[in-house]
Amino acid sequence: MTRVTPQLLLRAYAAGLFPMAESADSPELHWFDPPRRGILPLDGVHVPRRLARTVKAGRFRVTADHAFAAVIAGCAAPAPARSNTWINDEIVALYTALHRAGFAHSVECWDGDMLAGGLYGVALGGAFFGESMFSRATDASKVALIHLVARLRAAGFVLLDTQFVTDHLARFGTIEIERADYRRRLEEALLLQPDWTGADPEPELDRLLHQRRGET
Repeated sequence: MTRVTPQLLLRAYAAGLFPMAESADSPELHWFDPPRRGILPLDGVHVPRRLARTVKAGRFRVTADHAFAAVIAGCAAPAPARSNTWINDEIVALYTALHRAGFAHSVECWDGDMLAGGLYGVALGGAFFGESMFSRATDASKVALIHLVARLRAAGFVLLDTQFVTDHLARFGTIEIERADYRRRLEEALLLQPDWTGADPEPELDRLLHQRRGET
């Protein structure tokens, strides 16, 4: 069996694949290349009115890359809606290594000193591969997602891969595209070199919050 290394993981992402474990206790990783892929078009993100009000009110203090280990631990932890996750020890080790190398990033939402929620994923070229999110407070992961989108738009990313489409993500405008279309977009995105840390996301966040919305 080929040992999965951070370098192999990056090559897999560049080829359109991503790994998951069957459960947190499973020692093996499985590679996925679904025939239809979920993406959130960065120019077509929908922010529900109530969530926009929450973001504007500053309910959470939002940071990036301040607590990657805590975020991935939060995503791996059992929650009321899920007794187990697909994040095993190898996933944690691999993505932590990618974070140290500057490829994996997190967005955190804080309620005082408490980590209320967040998300993490992998940045490669102009593509961001969203991996998982979690909440310990209402709307925390949603706020993290909106801040992620603002940061990606400001930095010049062109592809936000959500892997699958869930009811939760569909509310924000996530769509499914065919594998061939996804790979074409991925190939174009990999040619870019946006700077995750170099752009100010605040103007894009303001645009997202003030666009016309039909949902309350």
